[in-house]
Order: sequence, then C-alpha cells, then structure tokens
Amino acid sequence: MGKKISVIDLENIKEAQKILSQSNIRKIDIIRSNTFSDICGNNVYLKLECLQKTGSFKVRGAITKINSLAEDLKRNGVIAASAGNHAQGVAYASSRGKIPCTIVMPQNASPAKISATKSYGAKVILYGKDYDESSSFIKEIAERENKTIIPAFEDPYVIAGQGTIGLEIIHELKQIDEIYIPVGGGGLIAGIALVFKSLKPDVKIIGVESTAFPTMKKSLQENKITKLQTGYTIADGISVKTPGNLTFEMVKKYVDEIVLIDDLSIVKTMFLLMERSKIVAEPAGAASLAYLITDEKCKSRNKNIVSIISGGNVDMYLLGQVVAKGLMQTGRLLKIFVELPDKPGALKNIVDEISKAHVNIVEVVHDRLSSNIPVGTAGVYLSLEFENRDQSNTLIELFKNQNINFKIIE
Repeated sequence: MGKKISVIDLENIKEAQKILSQSNIRKIDIIRSNTFSDICGNNVYLKLECLQKTGSFKVRGAITKINSLAEDLKRNGVIAASAGNHAQGVAYASSRGKIPCTIVMPQNASPAKISATKSYGAKVILYGKDYDESSSFIKEIAERENKTIIPAFEDPYVIAGQGTIGLEIIHELKQIDEIYIPVGGGGLIAGIALVFKSLKPDVKIIGVESTAFPTMKKSLQENKITKLQTGYTIADGISVKTPGNLTFEMVKKYVDEIVLIDDLSIVKTMFLLMERSKIVAEPAGAASLAYLITDEKCKSRNKNIVSIISGGNVDMYLLGQVVAKGLMQTGRLLKIFVELPDKPGALKNIVDEISKAHVNIVEVVHDRLSSNIPVGTAGVYLSLEFENRDQSNTLIELFKNQNINFKIIE
C-alpha cells in the first residue's frame, strides 16, 4: 500500500480495493430480501460477506495488512489471535504468499474454525478462555520468534481492507438510508463508516453489539475505552471485551448509533435466513439483521436499509441447536411431558389424540424410573412437529379438554 500509514482516510481504502481486486477476493453482490423486507416494512438489502473467501469479511483486512509488510517481515512469519474468522483470513492470506503463519485461538474456539484454520497451513495454538487472553499471549510469541502481529481490528491497513465493503455497497446501491453493521472490536464498522461519511454523509450508520458484550456502546457512553469483565454470547465473533483505541476514535467520529441485540433474536434470525433465504450465517454474522427485524425497529417504514451479514462460519452442532430452537420459537416444534397411568393402552390413547390433530410425532421417550415419576405412573416426553403455531395451540386445547396431565418443556 505504499508508505506506512498510522491513520486512515478514504484514499487508503481505495488503494486497498485495488490490492484486493488482484487477490481473487470476491466482490459480493447485494441482494434485496423480500422476506425481511416484508417482515419490517422496509427495503432490506443483504451484503452477504458470509459467501466471501474463508467465510467472512476478515480476509479483506488480512490480505491488505500482509500486503503492506516488507519482504524480510514476511519471511520471519506472522502471528494473530482470533476466535476463528480472523484466524482463517490471516491463514489464507499467508498461504497465498507462502508466509509462515501461527494462530492463537481460545481454548473454547469452534472445532470447525480450528480445523478450517489448519487447512490453510497455519500452526494453531489453543490458549486462553477468550479472545482477549489469546491476544495477550501472541505478544510474547511474536517477541520471542520475531514474528509480525496481524491485528484483528486495531490497525489502519486492516480497517482499510474492511472498508472496501463500503465502496462496493455505494457502487451498487444509489439510494441508501441506513446501514446496520455487527460490532466486535470495531474494525468493520470503522472502515465502512469512514467510506459512507466521506461519500454519503446522510446515510445513518448503526452498529449492533451483543447485549452480553456492549463494549463499544459503553465506551462511547463513558467517552473512554471501557473493558468488560464477563459475558457470554453464542456470537463469539463479536464477543470482544475491549474495543481498539483507533476503532473507538473512528466509531466516535463516524457512527451514528450503537444498539444491542440478544442471543434469542440472533437464533431466530439465523433460522429465518436458512429457511427463507437459504443463507447460512454464523451468530455474529446475523446480529445486524436480528436487530433490524425486531418489533421496535420495524416501526419505521419504506426505507432502503443494508444489513451486513458478516460471516457464515458456524459450528455444525450449534447449527443443529439453532434449527431446533428456531422451530420452537415459530411454534412448529413442541416438547411436552405427559404423566400417564402405567397401564396398557394409556400411551395409545394419547397417540390417537395426536393423530386426530394431524400432528407428526418426532420423538418419544418413555420414563418409569425417574424419582419425579410417582409409583404406578409413567412419564412420556413427546417431541411434536406442527405446520404452524395455530396447529400447536389447537393440540394444547385438545389436551386440556381431555383432562390430560401434561406440561410444555421449554
């Protein structure tokens, strides 16, 4: 990228775009989603960075940063800390240039992301219980082995690479009112916000954080970098305890608002993206859209809104849970416990009632031995599949009218 930069401007992002255009990075098209537009009464456009190389936007910043390094630094190798997406981006960018690469990931990192990072040829070290502990550890290795740290967000080259998303959006959409962007350390929103406030300053820039990690929002409220001590969210890609100094200053200057979203809403959005749009998004990747389709946000109407779906690297086990919980949230999967006399035909009577309601039985678990089951009775756990919530409500009323002793398992 030419001379070394310590601050970032629009020209740096345009230069990063030239670098990425020569690096086989996908220019991701924007799609208008009829489903989500109908849900919230606005024209909702999705920027699907989940379809990017390595499955997230992070590869943009990684390639831009590594491209800026002198040849002797490349020969010595690079190192990075990441919960997964930055790891894969750095590993992929390093493999292109045959650069030795070490990645430190939290001990609870997704097995799928660990495996994917190794597949690009990186050496993976598991250390720490979260990103912050992993990030502290790489400084020790970098100094000992003379490796260059590739920051996840606190770097002007990385921010410039992520900012190229903003240039692509502006090139494709002429009329934009608002743009929603997931926020972890702040590199993505900092780069995109700089682009928009430079070229389309009237566009409202909204960052979306997890309710468990409102680090940027809290820092802005207190007008200083603030560190959170604890928190848990399934959106590990935005579970950052401390924003960067550079990203904090840029967010303070260019971003209009930071809002929060909970895990339950993220799960529902991931489910809807899969079922309605055939798009697989990881929790952090779905966060911005999750806020956008909440009831409160849907009070606005007829705006042109862009949501950044920032990544799609979701653990398959988690994906299974998302599907099950999504079905339950939409009233299409119900788990109930029924207490029956331990006599022949008792279960058949229940099954017959379910059959009359045209409900599909997914799973049956029969329990006679648990301590909470009275002697002479049997407990039956039933997983039932419905077309919609109305059908599940109908069956519940049927059970009540038949004086069947049951309870819904949340």
